Amino acid sequence: MVDSQSSETRAPQAEAPLAETALAAAHRAAGARMVPFAGYLMPVQYPSGILAEHVWTRTSAGLFDVSHMGQARLVGPDFETAARALETLVAADILGLRPGQQRYTQILNEEGGIVDDLMVARPAAPDRPGEILLVVNAGTKDADFRLMNAHLPADVVLEQMPERGLLALQGPRAAEVVAELAPETAAMAFMQTGTAVLAGIPVALSRSGYTGEDGFEISVAAEDAVALWTRLLGDERVRPIGLGARDSLRLEAGLPLYGHDINQETSPVEAGLTWSIAKRRRQEGGFPGQIRIGQEIAGGPVRRRVGILLEGRTPAREHADILDAAGELIGQVTSGGFAPTVGAPIAMGYVVPEFAAPGTALGLVVRGRTLQGRVVPMPFVPHRYKR
Repeated sequence: MVDSQSSETRAPQAEAPLAETALAAAHRAAGARMVPFAGYLMPVQYPSGILAEHVWTRTSAGLFDVSHMGQARLVGPDFETAARALETLVAADILGLRPGQQRYTQILNEEGGIVDDLMVARPAAPDRPGEILLVVNAGTKDADFRLMNAHLPADVVLEQMPERGLLALQGPRAAEVVAELAPETAAMAFMQTGTAVLAGIPVALSRSGYTGEDGFEISVAAEDAVALWTRLLGDERVRPIGLGARDSLRLEAGLPLYGHDINQETSPVEAGLTWSIAKRRRQEGGFPGQIRIGQEIAGGPVRRRVGILLEGRTPAREHADILDAAGELIGQVTSGGFAPTVGAPIAMGYVVPEFAAPGTALGLVVRGRTLQGRVVPMPFVPHRYKR
């Protein structure tokens, strides 16, 4: 698309002010360093620092404010109608969701690229038969919701939920913390959803998260977010965690970050997300980009996302070139950093398929130097979800 006004003649526009979540004052009171992120001012770390927050989440329970994410619901006359409407935009089997089940998927464009990745849940409550709950990424939520509204049939309505906050409690002790407040949550398994009352506050929650650890994502009315945040932090097993540690945790877990590891040019097959496309959808189609995706499933993509373990202590960051043993360019890093749990620098990136096998030696170019590394299986740190 070409702008109708050139940059020379267009009047300068002030940047939109950053939004804040209902917990912004609580973050500042806790000494958080606040930074711009996806249109919000968010805590990147607290006084203890990113490394300590990362380790605490891996060993106890870390509490994250992810209220900047986009929460919404689809409401149709019945579940099948709403599910089939959503299936025109995503490749997952939404129709097959059982009550109280959540699924990961991607909104796709006509070329099979990923517009966004999201969580989709079917409420367990029998009085909500036509509802589907969505959580999309903060930086893309406005575009996602415009796209959905443009494609939904008249009898399926998208209702945004800006009045809801979202907390994530992650780590090996997260489940016991929540179960002491709501014992029925102990029986929930990974990717199951439900409702509960935590310290007198009604919430909707799913046993999920983006750290590789067990835990919950908890949707709460924004006016109750501070009370719930404060109550959870009153438990000695829980500490607040910022976006810095959230990124290093998801990198160790081998989870792609939208806008970095996946984007509108990346297909789910290239990204190693073929598992999220159910057999019924592969056979029936009916989703954007189905021709490309079907061809890649059958014959393989032109590149693959891989995990890379580097030698030494220097990390390779996004956009670093990846070389083969002969020094030829074969790909590029999309995420990278030092992995505290692994004790070494790690990265994710895309390479041509013949260099994607575990054990393959690679070179990564960092500030003019070529660092040595090798392809390793992902996740770098085993997932600890409750199955």
